[in-house]
Amino acid sequence: MIKKCLFPAAGYGTRFLPATKATPKEMLPILTKPLIQYGVEEAIEANIKTMAIVTGRGKRAIEDHFDISYELEHQIKGSNKEHYLNEIRDVINSCTFTYTRQTKMMGLGNAILEGEALIGDEPFAVILADDLCDAPIGILSQMIKIYNKYQCPIVAIQEIPEDKTDKYGIIDGKLVDDNLYIISNMIEKPSPQDAPTNLAIIGRYILTPDIFDTLRDTKAGKNGEVQITDALYQQAKNGMVLGYKFKGKRFDCGSIDGFVEATNYFYQKKSFQ
Repeated sequence: MIKKCLFPAAGYGTRFLPATKATPKEMLPILTKPLIQYGVEEAIEANIKTMAIVTGRGKRAIEDHFDISYELEHQIKGSNKEHYLNEIRDVINSCTFTYTRQTKMMGLGNAILEGEALIGDEPFAVILADDLCDAPIGILSQMIKIYNKYQCPIVAIQEIPEDKTDKYGIIDGKLVDDNLYIISNMIEKPSPQDAPTNLAIIGRYILTPDIFDTLRDTKAGKNGEVQITDALYQQAKNGMVLGYKFKGKRFDCGSIDGFVEATNYFYQKKSFQ
């Protein structure tokens, strides 16, 4: 069983400055909920009860969000505004939150390695809050069903425009089942002319605990960062890593365009409910 979900949440969010100067990018709201809460709710839907969050300097708002605010509770108790806290109360009561800090910004691979103390020796999920997903069945729930069958690392993938490959990790592989590929190659942010396909990795992973040893042996790549793509490629060469073309919508909320698109989408969705 997948019991824990890791949230790398130490990045600076520079594309949203000055908004993210004092506010974690993971706390930017889509309507009335911060991005990271959407991710936590997706993990809860997948029956995961322990959230392991890798934070950094200036990220205390994340911890405070997933905690009781006694002053606020007291102020609105018994008023017509109390129901606004129902959703976050349900989240807080549904799971446990653990935290550690990434002291140096050395890439996603390093952030995941920093989470080893929270995860231990067991398979786990990873959600990047920047990638906001919406589906009738959560993306993580879909992936866990596949993991239960194959018992190996899985990355979520989607087709992207061919001129955008330099913004993603790109996979190549053999289609073995419905929307499922055995990965034979993974390249971090290749130029369009060097990309083997237009199948891009997005921010959902199921990883096995041996990834930590692999990450320790993975040298820094582009921009001096340790890339999870490089570590997973090593695992793909030595065993099996699957790429799953998920069913659902995904918004790149690490970009302004994606953030606005997600806001409009969820506003329209709420309007029709």
